[in-house]
Amino acid sequence: MALVEIQVPDIGDFDEVGVIELLVKPGDTVKAEQSLITVESDKASMEIPSSHAGVVKDLRVQVGDKVKQGSVVLTLEVVGAVSESNSTPAQSQQAQAAIEKIAKTPTPSAAPVAAPAPDAAAPVGPIEVRVPDIGDFKDVAVIELLVKPGDTVKLEQSLFTVESDKASMEIPSPAAGVIKELKVKIGDTVNIGDLVAVLEGSAAAAAPAPVAAAALAPVPVAASAAPAAPAAAPAAAVASVAVPAHQPGTPAAGLPHASPSVRKFARELGVPLDEVRGTGPKGRITQDDIQGFTKAVMGGATQTKAQAAKAPAASSGGSGEGLNLLPWPKVDFAKFGPVERKDLSRIKKISGANLHRNWVVIPHVTNHDDADITDLEAFRVQFNQENEKSGVKVTMLAFMIKAAVAALKKFPEFNSSLDGDQLVLKNYFHIGFAADTPNGLVVPVIRDADQKGIVQISQEMGDLAKKARDGKLGPADMTGGCFSISSLGGIGGRYFTPIINAPEVAIMGVCKSSLEPKWDGQQFVPRLMLPLSLSWDHRVIDGAAAARFNVYFASLLADFRRIVM
Repeated sequence: MALVEIQVPDIGDFDEVGVIELLVKPGDTVKAEQSLITVESDKASMEIPSSHAGVVKDLRVQVGDKVKQGSVVLTLEVVGAVSESNSTPAQSQQAQAAIEKIAKTPTPSAAPVAAPAPDAAAPVGPIEVRVPDIGDFKDVAVIELLVKPGDTVKLEQSLFTVESDKASMEIPSPAAGVIKELKVKIGDTVNIGDLVAVLEGSAAAAAPAPVAAAALAPVPVAASAAPAAPAAAPAAAVASVAVPAHQPGTPAAGLPHASPSVRKFARELGVPLDEVRGTGPKGRITQDDIQGFTKAVMGGATQTKAQAAKAPAASSGGSGEGLNLLPWPKVDFAKFGPVERKDLSRIKKISGANLHRNWVVIPHVTNHDDADITDLEAFRVQFNQENEKSGVKVTMLAFMIKAAVAALKKFPEFNSSLDGDQLVLKNYFHIGFAADTPNGLVVPVIRDADQKGIVQISQEMGDLAKKARDGKLGPADMTGGCFSISSLGGIGGRYFTPIINAPEVAIMGVCKSSLEPKWDGQQFVPRLMLPLSLSWDHRVIDGAAAARFNVYFASLLADFRRIVM
């Protein structure tokens, strides 16, 4: 038995490349030419093969590390002694020879670029874009077209993506100009020297042959070993902070089927590629798939596995899969009679998703009580009559907002929000109120309600309600709330369970007041009673505190003089 250090082969003139995937682990038995790690740049990715068969003793690299020619990847235990001079099998020697050939030999497409132009500003004739030297790879498939006829491209801009069983690479443009014609389509196979496009270039973009050859070198080199250092460094930096797009150490799964630029785009957005469903040929993931997945996550329609792991309860907010629910029934209602379909309003789509999440995630409990508002209602009516000419109309909701402020000051846990394992106690008092609009329910916020009087609150409520009905509420009008009041007012009802408006921890529901007989010690007298329904988050608040809050809130409405005490 002998120990052999497996090193990164010759990767041409490039310094370092980033490791994005480990395909083996200590103890694994590998064959000669079996892939060990995957490296990637912004234009190409490839798997580094083993030069020998044996058992992996230890890994010398991790995901996110940067390697270069000669870097030790792992230590392999092989049968028989292996000398330094013949440690590379014939296949690996051929691969290295191909790599050296790539680094030293000008590409077929370099010749037309090198031709000098008579006038630096004048356009030159068509430039034939051909497949550069890609080493020993034969009949590589075109899996993605990145440009179309008429597009203006820059020097080194990627034109299309090709893929073999071990590597994918993007073929760059040898010059700047306009794409006149594409000679390939998705599914075609190409080889070195094949004509793939015709480019109408300009003399300003032309360069001497050696320069052109060097510019094209990164693609074939990466196809056989790894990409260039200038591209690898930022890619590795992104990979170190973004959510990984795959699970290292699972060679069966491999990298998601996507081009290097798409994988780089996913890393920049923190998108886990293994969770994205590809819509391209053979299930390949496209940039549009990445954007669609990101929109779905941001909109709450789906969750990443990382999000579900951090908040298992919330995983049911989109599809109900986290609760193992049966799928939503699919019914052809037209079989039973005439139907009409109508799209949900934008407000209902947004609020519906939020309400669903809040109801599933928050452990709701609701306490019911009644407030005697006989005297307060009489005062409110009298005040409005006295100030009828001024145009000021005070509503009962304005009094409830002031009562809510006083109750929040007495019970500060109701004016808080959960942030992980910490409770954020707020020293400000912004009260939201539910406003009914033709398009759905919205919750404008009265800011600094503790610093405003009943009349000012009533005026501000009227202004916000009008903006809501006109559809002119902005985000600033509906954010930052500490506590919400949902009043059904004169509509009717007795009690209900309002859904907490996260990240708040409580909400007060109010229904229509009614006259009820109350015993005063000697006789039954009619009293105007207001039904209260306080919903609260049991993770923050317990039942005794909720009962005391309701009682205190009702006492303030029964005798508003307590508000100044």
